[in-house]
Amino acid sequence: MTDTSPERRKLAAQLAQAGALKTPAWRAAVEAVPRELFLNPGVFLPEGAQWRPVTAVGSDPAEWVRTAYTLDTLTTQLDGHLTADQVSEPVAGLPTSSSTTPTLVLGMIESLDVESGHQVLEIGTGTGYSAALMCHRLGEDNVTTVEVDPEVAARADAALETAGYSTWTVTGDGLLGHPRRAPYDRVIATCAVRRIPYTWVRQTKPGGIILATVGSWANGAGLAKVTVNEDGEAEGRIIGPASFMQARSQTAAPVAGDLSARAAYADSERQAKVSPLRLGEWMPAFLAQLAAPGAQLVRATTSEGAQLLYLFTPERESFATLTPDGESWRVRQGGPVSLWDDIEGALTAWQEAGSPEITATRLRVTPASHQYWIDRGPSLRWEHRIA
Repeated sequence: MTDTSPERRKLAAQLAQAGALKTPAWRAAVEAVPRELFLNPGVFLPEGAQWRPVTAVGSDPAEWVRTAYTLDTLTTQLDGHLTADQVSEPVAGLPTSSSTTPTLVLGMIESLDVESGHQVLEIGTGTGYSAALMCHRLGEDNVTTVEVDPEVAARADAALETAGYSTWTVTGDGLLGHPRRAPYDRVIATCAVRRIPYTWVRQTKPGGIILATVGSWANGAGLAKVTVNEDGEAEGRIIGPASFMQARSQTAAPVAGDLSARAAYADSERQAKVSPLRLGEWMPAFLAQLAAPGAQLVRATTSEGAQLLYLFTPERESFATLTPDGESWRVRQGGPVSLWDDIEGALTAWQEAGSPEITATRLRVTPASHQYWIDRGPSLRWEHRIA
C-alpha cells in the first residue's frame, strides 16, 4: 500500500494557503485521513462531454495518488448507479455523487465551530471523507452521518471502517435528520436544500449551529449558517456562495418536451427592464431564487443560434420566456405568478441598494416559514411559507 502521508501534508499546506484550513486540529485531521480510501472503486474525470473512468485497481499508482489529492471535485457516481469500475471507456451521464473539493469541505468544517465533545449530524455521507475528518477530530462516537443512497452508504461505511472509524452511518432520508441520536450540537449538510428542514432545527440543541447550502440552482446557492434559539427558531446569515448536488428528494425532474409549446399562451408581453444575463452571476441568481422560490431556469437556443431563457414554477403552471430583442430582451409571462416581475423587482431593489454581496443576506427559520432579508431597504425581504 502506497504511503500517502507526503501528499496529505501537501494537501493540508495547500488548504491552509487557500484560507480553508485554519486550526491545528483540522490540519491534523487532513494529514491523518487518507483521502484515497474514500474514492474506491474509482472516479470519473471530465473528458469533453463525457466522463473517463479512473479506478484504484488497474491505474498507475502514481496517477491514482495524484488524482486522489487534487483540489478538484471528483465524481464518484453517474445516473444514480454507475461507478467507475463498471465501465472501461468514457461514458455520458449525470453526476449523482461526488467527493467535493477539499477546499469547500474544510472551509465548511472550519465554519462549523466545533468543540471537543460536540455531537455532529452530517447530512449526505457521500464518500465518507468528511465524516472521517470529523471522527478524527471529535471521536467516532460523536459523529452521525446519513446517506440516502444505499450503495453509496455501504461504500462509505466500508471506507470508514478501513480507515479505522466505526462511526454511526445511517441509510435514510437526511431531510428527516436522525432523531434517535438527537439532540446535536452541530448539523452540517453536504447537499443543497431548497430550505433548511425544521426537523434539523428541532434536533439541534439551543445554541447549536446548522450549516447548509440553500438554493436549487447549481450556480447561485448560498451557504447558510444559523444558530438555534431557545424559542425553537434559528437565525443567522449566508456566509458565502456554495455549490452542492441537490438533496435527492428535492431534485426537480428536467423540464421535458417542447418548451415553446409549454410557454405558448402568455398573459403579458413587454420589454425586460433587467437583462436576464444577470442570472449568470452568483448573487443575482441567488436573489432570483428568493424572489421566485422553486422556479426552474432552463437555457435553450433557437435553430438560428439565438439564446432563450425559460422560467417555470415547480407545478409548471406559471412561466416566463426571455428572448433577445435587438439590444434588449423581451419577456412573455403566463400563469398565476408573474415570475419575471418578481425577479426583476428583487434585482432592481438590490441594485438600488448598492448591489450588496451575498453575505449581507440574513435568514430566520421558523416552524412555518423561511424569512430572508438584507438590511439595505424594505423591498429586500422575502418570506417562504412552508405548506
